[in-house]
Amino acid sequence: MPTFDLMLTNARIATMQENDISYGVIESGGVGIADGKIAWIGTESELPAEVNCKTLSLNGRWLTPALIDCHTHLVFGGDRAGEFEQRLSGASYEEIAKAGGGILSTVEATRDANPDELAKSAAVRLHALSREGVSTVEIKSGYGLDVDNELKMLRVARSLAGSSGISVSTSFLGAHSVPPEFEGKADQYIELLCKEALPQAADAGLVDAVDAYCENIAFSADQIAILFETAESLNLPVKLHADQLSDCGGAELAANYHALSADHLEYASSKGVQALAEAGSVAVLLPGAFLSLGETRRPPVEKFRENEVPIAVATDCNPGTSPLCSLRAAMNLASSLFKLTPEECLAGVTREAARALGLLHDRGTLEIGKRADIAVWNIGHPRELTYWLGLNELSDLFIDGREIFRS
Repeated sequence: MPTFDLMLTNARIATMQENDISYGVIESGGVGIADGKIAWIGTESELPAEVNCKTLSLNGRWLTPALIDCHTHLVFGGDRAGEFEQRLSGASYEEIAKAGGGILSTVEATRDANPDELAKSAAVRLHALSREGVSTVEIKSGYGLDVDNELKMLRVARSLAGSSGISVSTSFLGAHSVPPEFEGKADQYIELLCKEALPQAADAGLVDAVDAYCENIAFSADQIAILFETAESLNLPVKLHADQLSDCGGAELAANYHALSADHLEYASSKGVQALAEAGSVAVLLPGAFLSLGETRRPPVEKFRENEVPIAVATDCNPGTSPLCSLRAAMNLASSLFKLTPEECLAGVTREAARALGLLHDRGTLEIGKRADIAVWNIGHPRELTYWLGLNELSDLFIDGREIFRS
């Protein structure tokens, strides 16, 4: 007799596994959960006659993998609503940054904030994501830009996981911008990151991946390569903000280091796309930033498809260029702005988002052996999760087999 902790029955299931069935659908299905994992999944006709556990009938509701936001800057001080107004008046992101705004204005506010203040403000944003079915969130540092404050941000990110029940993956983004005290000395700042900040963060167990910003207003490919060499020596995977505002060879750089992902990619070249395909890196699309910055050059989605580059979608939640705390809205924007299909969008916030974090082995699809991170929806079809804006159809959310939300 099978023994589960919980059996979900009378459900329609979008497993999001890669097969010939759209959305990986199982009709009239059920899921057995044991020790936080999926122990059984299939049609109810295949279910063993006797099951020794609590059973919850879902009355025909849809199950999907819980959603994953694989690119956020969720921990920060202050806000940049004033810059939002400046951009509406015609100022460019580069102009604002060169005038002392942009990332550096958030750096000042983040350095001034204590850990409790940062955690309290970030928890509000994390709560908003979870109430839309998000179970895993990547959080970057990058607004400290010195050893102590980068470590402070990463510790806050780790603490959010313990207080919320949501799984948090951390990325060290010390190479986000050159801090004011290193103006004109970017090489020396990279040296500080490589010799002090990153090793200390890694030794403290605060880093799951290393990220950087490859752009004319940030760091060159050669400078980032030095940081990535250090990451490799610490056995840390890398990812990259690449080719957002110009083609700086970011996609190729990411591919050279077998990056988990390259993110933004509006200006990625054909050569860069091919390199990502060969490296197995994920293209993470960030339509919130595209919309907020008023960009007109879309990422080369057709080339990603042609070269079979996996495509993920994320909020890029940050105070300056993507004040977006809704992964569902990001899905809609990815469809409306970048012409992704609803199935690509749902895969982009489940299976491919897990791949972008190096976590596909235990989440992102519904299959035996993976974490029981499951979202339950009051919908008629999974395409509705991309279609609707502002309507939250989440019914239940299970993380690691535990029900943490019920509407």
